[in-house]
Amino acid sequence: KTQEIFNCRVNEDVTEENCFTLIKKEDIIQDLKTRAAISDFHPVKKVVLEYPGEELLVVFDAKFQYGQNFYLVASEEAKENLLKPPETAEEKEEEKEENREETLEVHPYTPPVHKPWVSLGSEKEVEEESVKDTVTKIKYMISRERRKFGAPITFTDKNASYVKDSYVECTSYQDKNFSIKMLEKDVGVQMVPKVREASTQTKWTYPKNTTTQYFPRQLSNEEKEENLSSEKLKDFLTSVRLRMEIALQQNEIMNAFFDDWKALAEDESSSGGKPDVYLKAYQSFTDLRYLKDRTISCICWHPTIYGIIAVSARKRLSHEEQVNLSDKSLLQQSVILFWSFFDPLHPQLILECPEDVYCFQFHPSDPNIIAGGCINGQVVLWDISQHEEKLQNAKPVADEVVMTAVNMVNASILNIMYSTEPPLVRYCAVSSIQHCHKKPVTDIHWLPDYFEDNRMGATFENRAEIRMQLVTCSPDCSILFWDAPATKLPEQSSSEKVKKDEIFYMPPDVPDTFKHVDLCWKPLIKINLCESDTNTEYSPVRISLKELHYHYKTSEKLQSLNTLEVSAKESPYTEMSTPSSKNLKALQNIFTDFFVGTEDGEIVYSDWIVEIDSDSAKPHTQKYTIHTETINTLQRSPFFKDIILSVGGRNFAIWKEGVTNGPILQSSCSAGRNTAGRWSLTRPGVFFIGRDDGNIAVWDLLKKTYEPSHLQNISKSVITFISPWISSSKQHFLAVSDDLGVLHVLEICETLSHPSGNEHANILDYFEREVKYLKHCEQEFQEYQELQ
Repeated sequence: KTQEIFNCRVNEDVTEENCFTLIKKEDIIQDLKTRAAISDFHPVKKVVLEYPGEELLVVFDAKFQYGQNFYLVASEEAKENLLKPPETAEEKEEEKEENREETLEVHPYTPPVHKPWVSLGSEKEVEEESVKDTVTKIKYMISRERRKFGAPITFTDKNASYVKDSYVECTSYQDKNFSIKMLEKDVGVQMVPKVREASTQTKWTYPKNTTTQYFPRQLSNEEKEENLSSEKLKDFLTSVRLRMEIALQQNEIMNAFFDDWKALAEDESSSGGKPDVYLKAYQSFTDLRYLKDRTISCICWHPTIYGIIAVSARKRLSHEEQVNLSDKSLLQQSVILFWSFFDPLHPQLILECPEDVYCFQFHPSDPNIIAGGCINGQVVLWDISQHEEKLQNAKPVADEVVMTAVNMVNASILNIMYSTEPPLVRYCAVSSIQHCHKKPVTDIHWLPDYFEDNRMGATFENRAEIRMQLVTCSPDCSILFWDAPATKLPEQSSSEKVKKDEIFYMPPDVPDTFKHVDLCWKPLIKINLCESDTNTEYSPVRISLKELHYHYKTSEKLQSLNTLEVSAKESPYTEMSTPSSKNLKALQNIFTDFFVGTEDGEIVYSDWIVEIDSDSAKPHTQKYTIHTETINTLQRSPFFKDIILSVGGRNFAIWKEGVTNGPILQSSCSAGRNTAGRWSLTRPGVFFIGRDDGNIAVWDLLKKTYEPSHLQNISKSVITFISPWISSSKQHFLAVSDDLGVLHVLEICETLSHPSGNEHANILDYFEREVKYLKHCEQEFQEYQELQ
């Protein structure tokens, strides 16, 4: 639409050769007033208003050198340089040479003087390059009888049209003078049966119409009475009566005309021409201010509000820059953006971050609490409860423009103010930088509310369900467990309140949910991943715990975590200390084992319950080397809590907890790198793999286990993160982000979202068969070693 308004249509008004077009500044300002935020010049409105000239230069970028199909020249100097490029150095030299030739003086002609030739070795080069015959030539002598010399020769004319195809050739003939008579010859004789070809054909006479007429057989009354009273008929009816009753019952129970072959096809669309497996583009989100030259690092759907999705972004860095990432200061503002399906142009909410966020998660009980991990190793907490109503009532609203004109001396000033900027939410608390990770936090998970850990690593029952604990990992070879109590302080006297405010000062627009732990938040448990025997350290980038079953409540508003009242006699910071485990019930059936994926592509299996005397533990670990590059995905199946998917490098693997022989399924090496992966939330045998070429590979273990069942291109850049979401029973989404800072929301087709009736049992049976096969192979290998 903008191309039609300003007469800059691609391949019509502007082309790759003629790519310049001038647009009046007044027309652009009028378009901004008319279409407001819908105008394509809305992101650069400030540049347009401050431009000194009357006409702006718009250049058609056919090769997308700057990421868009057009770019705007923001200064008069750059405009003149593009329209009238300066002369290059080569052109200046040519002009100088022409001037020199014009200024050359004319000298009189002097004939050349003959000089003796001096050999410099060129004749040797000519001799070496010359072609010489090295093969002895064959000599032929052709003779003729003397008497035939001078014999008359008679030539005749012949028309070529008389010959077939108008072509006359001199065919060879046999000369009897040079024929050799054969005196002896070896010949073999073999008797064979006589063969004769024959064929038969049925004679077909001319067709003619014929008719057949039959008459019913009529019985007399005496014959009818005799047949009905015969013993043979009675015996027949007695023998078939039971079978007839069973047949009639079967006809009533089931449809005899039911097509069983047609019922085998679960989806009717699979028989048509359109493929039954596809990912349909639903929406896409990007932001030129916060996501320009940045890559999306994490995606999280809002658990309770429809159509709200949050993304975090980090600066796009090379591999060398990522190694020293924690020591790099970034000038661009780090945020988490909340997008809504109802307004794809503007973010609904912006979370301010102290540094770039690599991962973040909503709290499993209260989605208004968000925890994130930064590149400098700190853990950040946000509280968005004040903006929950805005997210629920998200609607597409056009920016309201308020214009005021002030007349001055032969000039006018235009003030434009925008009133729909998304709210910026500051973080409530950040961990102590002395006690946090030394490298970027690459993975973060909330622990369930029904159990908690103490400093000795023991797991206890959390009866009050008021504490919030989470676990983080980082490539600094450590796993940290954090305890973030959200308690509301009791009413205090005015003097104590003033003294407290001096210690913990918070801006007025920041919630006070976690202000008592801000900048002094320390981890509860620290686990160092290393082997005590060999002092081998592991750099975890992904962690997977078994006891992570989140249940979000959507029917009623959750009770805020900061409503717990404590006694006024107690210290207001007693909840920051480690709770006593005397009155708590130890949970014996809680699995404390966990999987870890490292930077080197290793899978480590360990346990955080150990006998320790200090705050730092060194558990026993098991290491598996399957991947050749960094692990980017380590996720448990939502249907089988002991099945784990790991993705890294050019392959992926599926593990079963308790099986120490290795993965139960390992893919072959692909042509490109696998950069992301996620299990399907509705089908046990389906998972999605993102690649570096912008494709999404859909694996369906019920169909194929050696290659993906469907491959679809999503972006021209690297896929960085994948996150599925269930909106309703008939609507399922898949969020995919790329390295260009674009979030793609895809709608999953019915085939990939609706499982078959016995899919869960079939997949479970498949995993059990693979486990048996793996144990069988190990047993045979051990027997082979014993024989050796």
